[in-house]
Amino acid sequence: MAQNSVLLRAVSHWRKDAGGWLSGSFDRLSETVRVNPLRADCDWTEGWLEGIGSQRISWFSGPGSAWALPFDRGSAQGDVKEILKALHETGRLTRQEASSMLPVLALGAKQGDVVLDMCASPGSKTTQIAEHMGERGLVLANEVVNSRVNMLVTNVQRHGSRTVAVVHHDGRHIPRIPESGFDKILVDAPCTGSGTTRKNPDVWGKWLPSGGRSLHDLQLALLTKASALVKPGGRVVYSTCSLDPVEDEAVVAEVLRSSDAMSLLPVSPLLVGVPGEEGRADWPNLNDDGEPSDEDFPESMLPPKESEISEQLAHCMRVWNDSIDGGGFFLAVLEKSKDAPQRPTPEVQSFLKPEDVKPDSGNSPQPLSESMTSSIESSWGALPDDLWLRGKRLLLSTPEARVVWESERSRRGGRTRIPGNRWRPLRVMHLGLNAAQLRDGEVERVVAGAARVLGPHLPGASCEVDGVLIDSLLEEGNALIEEGHGLEGVRGGRILIDSQNGDCVPVWVGERISLMLGSAERLLLTLQRGLTINQNNNE
Repeated sequence: MAQNSVLLRAVSHWRKDAGGWLSGSFDRLSETVRVNPLRADCDWTEGWLEGIGSQRISWFSGPGSAWALPFDRGSAQGDVKEILKALHETGRLTRQEASSMLPVLALGAKQGDVVLDMCASPGSKTTQIAEHMGERGLVLANEVVNSRVNMLVTNVQRHGSRTVAVVHHDGRHIPRIPESGFDKILVDAPCTGSGTTRKNPDVWGKWLPSGGRSLHDLQLALLTKASALVKPGGRVVYSTCSLDPVEDEAVVAEVLRSSDAMSLLPVSPLLVGVPGEEGRADWPNLNDDGEPSDEDFPESMLPPKESEISEQLAHCMRVWNDSIDGGGFFLAVLEKSKDAPQRPTPEVQSFLKPEDVKPDSGNSPQPLSESMTSSIESSWGALPDDLWLRGKRLLLSTPEARVVWESERSRRGGRTRIPGNRWRPLRVMHLGLNAAQLRDGEVERVVAGAARVLGPHLPGASCEVDGVLIDSLLEEGNALIEEGHGLEGVRGGRILIDSQNGDCVPVWVGERISLMLGSAERLLLTLQRGLTINQNNNE
């Protein structure tokens, strides 16, 4: 099928050695993963990966690490399979195809940035951006499809970053918040996936050039919007897993043609060691047989006639399946000139009062009320910065989230000013790290993924204990309260801190001490502490 495919005929017009590409486009991909550097036990995770024969991906840069596992995707067996599953479920690992990591490396997000991931689901790139941010900044992870929003929220929560806000918009119409613009924007655009044959063999029989043309206008609209939303001096990365120039270079060329403020940065210096080739400045328009067509196509799909644009397209990068031992990818890095004019400030015609503005939806994250603040302080002995409330959950975010929430908005091109202290018109579906569960308006317990972050800073909710007690809880699930535990007369959720190594575990204290860890967290902590795994012990 591949040898007679339209895709192969198309590639023969995009690359001299189509046969070489074909030979490297069949083998199933190795399982590749990223290690989350935001977790305190990331060194242990890396050691375990190395112990099963995994290899570091040499060109990966930035925080954390990336690994190729010693088996094909989905073929892990036995204990290795169970531990991999636990590492993924607890956010210590993110499964991600290696080439898919490239756009975020080129984006270069840093702590304190406000970043937009315009087409974010399922969230692998969003969480990778968050790893670059650490504990400061804000990533607006946007998704338009309802079902994919749910998937995005799940993966962001699993990862456990405090810097991500999941929003729900058509990327072409994202509100301009903040009004100053974003520091960085990633547009990993919907595409035909012609570079994914090693992951999706169905591409061989289904791919047609008309598919790329049908997506071209959407891709162009997304990148055009991103170019308008990025601040002067800011960076936009446009990427696809397509090899079709109509979806790649043609989109970039049209944005360069329509905006004097945008220019291309060379991708290669940003991705040292990545085996890519320069972008193309010329390409034929193909019919659905994969052959050059005489049909008239829109100018935005044609090779650029302007020499200054043609020359810039060489700064893009094409990554071919056979050269990287992964999936095919296209990347372009656009920068807005520092001297680009700010948006013109129209004369303000009206200032709305807070009561005149539709309030945020009832399930959006909100700052704590005075009564909730008082309740948390009495329970925890301290009030962590950047806490938010959503339903029965406390969420831990960043100062940058607060800045966005507090800032004024505008509509009607800036002629109407809207007061801040709200998310609208942003539709925020999730914010930050799930920190604690509430019950009857009071803190019930700290969530396991936040225990290590919050435990040392909550004198009223934590207790330093001998590690022997934690070992006992891991082995048995619960334990009697004894003298010396410091838990006499205590009832409710607490965090136990190992006095020897700082391990933090959430527990419920009643008549006994009960471990409040899910099975995956419990398995991993048991391994890390060198204990025997009891297969009969569940949550």
